[in-house]
Amino acid sequence: MTVTHPLPRTDADPFGRDVLADPTAFHAWLRDAGPLVHLTRYDVYAMGRYEGVHAALTDWQGFQSAAGVGLSNFRYEPPWRPPSLLLEADPPHHDAPRAVLSRVLGPRALRRLRDAWHADARRLVDEVLAGAAGTHELDAVPALAQAFPLRVFPDAVGLPQAGRAHLLPYGDHLFNSFGPDNDLVRAGAGAIGGHAAWVDGQCRREALDDAGFGAAIWAAADRGDITHDQAPRIVRSLLSAGVDTTVHALAAVLHALATHPAAWKRLRAEPGTARLAFEEAVRWESPVQTFFRTATADLGIGGAVIPDGKKILMFLGAANRDPRRWTDPDRFDPSRDPSGHVGFGMGLHQCVGQHVARLEAEALLTALAERVTRIEPAGVPRRHLNNTLRAWESMPLRLVLR
Repeated sequence: MTVTHPLPRTDADPFGRDVLADPTAFHAWLRDAGPLVHLTRYDVYAMGRYEGVHAALTDWQGFQSAAGVGLSNFRYEPPWRPPSLLLEADPPHHDAPRAVLSRVLGPRALRRLRDAWHADARRLVDEVLAGAAGTHELDAVPALAQAFPLRVFPDAVGLPQAGRAHLLPYGDHLFNSFGPDNDLVRAGAGAIGGHAAWVDGQCRREALDDAGFGAAIWAAADRGDITHDQAPRIVRSLLSAGVDTTVHALAAVLHALATHPAAWKRLRAEPGTARLAFEEAVRWESPVQTFFRTATADLGIGGAVIPDGKKILMFLGAANRDPRRWTDPDRFDPSRDPSGHVGFGMGLHQCVGQHVARLEAEALLTALAERVTRIEPAGVPRRHLNNTLRAWESMPLRLVLR
């Protein structure tokens, strides 16, 4: 006999501005309430503990992505755009696109890019610091966290220079759309048509150069690994999720290093630890805070039941600070082993571009460490609110030069 227990409930809004600005208290309540909580405002089920979130991410059969990874349930309502073949598909439909993109973004491709990206990072740092002597103040979000991905990643995909300003607002609206139809979504709705049209146009074979990730995806279609109808949708997945997430992850590690001087000192002494610092910042800040799944049957969790067809909201940010999994989880500690964090997801749908993000971070942090003795806050940073992403709008920093 199955024993059920009363399910904790709350009318709190995880997409309210106060929670998005600082989810720490809500995440702590969610973890302490139990392995499963009913969010009555949206009639969805929530998980905030590491064990449950990890299990849900790796169980694609029970926790479906194909019904959408946002609040909208594709079983009952049409999506506002064609679903992603990576994020919003399950086997067998997910398999071929995932295999192609895993090869395109694999170790061999990134080895070819490593030296060029490190050189490009040095050029960017030189440009930012041109004429500076002693100290230099800047807003690290546009000057570094946005600037570097927007110059190297579109190049690697094979995009033209013109029009790249569409990428960030397009991605911002996409990640907002995973939440409810609130003021954040409505703020971007008026312009999304133009941004989406530009992005869709760049996914065509003739819009891409013949040496980038995009051309490699179309070549896979020519070989029959995927269909020619799938190729532009896979390129679109790169442009949808490959910029904003990295921008916010870079901002997270810059904020962490600016507010933890010993960590920056350690990185300068041991540049090889740049990736470890980035990984810990992704755990600590969780630039991707949430994703939804849909129950494919009645699912028993912690003595409660999620009914078939109901949405489950997984709080990656809460899981990454679960004291049941991490020691002193609210502390940024680049000396810890952060492996196993769910900041890039987990399982079959784990972020296929995570190694690209790591290489971008390694290049930018290494270039900064070569010229900058200290990184310090130079003003009050300001959050950018998004229904899915934890982001910074502005981050004034003071760079003390060598």
